[in-house]
Amino acid sequence: MQNKSIKQYLEYLHLSGIQDVFIKPKPKINKSELLKTLEEKYNNCSACALHKGRNKFCYGNGNADAKLLIIGEAPGADEDRKGEVFVGRSGQLLTKMLQAINLSRDEVYITNIVKCRPPENRNPNPDEKRSCLPYLEEQISIIQPELILMLGKVAAETLLGVQQTLTVFRQKTHIYKGLKTFVSYHPSALLRNPNWKKFAWIDLQNLQKEYRKN
Repeated sequence: MQNKSIKQYLEYLHLSGIQDVFIKPKPKINKSELLKTLEEKYNNCSACALHKGRNKFCYGNGNADAKLLIIGEAPGADEDRKGEVFVGRSGQLLTKMLQAINLSRDEVYITNIVKCRPPENRNPNPDEKRSCLPYLEEQISIIQPELILMLGKVAAETLLGVQQTLTVFRQKTHIYKGLKTFVSYHPSALLRNPNWKKFAWIDLQNLQKEYRKN
């Protein structure tokens, strides 16, 4: 009905002698500024019990125009203290993992399933993940990445909606929010089990091939 009304209006303009119609383009959104504004808005979030023990809300950091979005599980002690994601030992390893496939942290955007640290670094519970999921979905809609890398079983099970072993998750690519998605080991798991690094390297190489396609 709306398209019919527009067509009738254009025909009216044509009969009135008006040949050209100029439409003002929508202003381009500054993704970086928008994410910063939202981070400040959500900084005092109390949607779940995790806010009671946190020092700082860890929204995410990186390139707002990133082609690759990396999703981990939750902030740790270093992240909770600084208010940034992946800045501790796991973050240092993640930086090296990206460098191994010729990517810098400035090229990607990194965030977590939940934005506040769970006590004793336990896995976030269903209520905590459910409360934080809208923040992540909003980040994805703003950044509009082409690829997603999920780090660890918690991230994969939460977002892909199935319970499987990490080995099974890693065997194929997935689709999340219409985006091609890879699953690999969380850096903290690789720190505990260095023998898994050879398998993570395979995952990274597959990701690199897809990243370099366009």
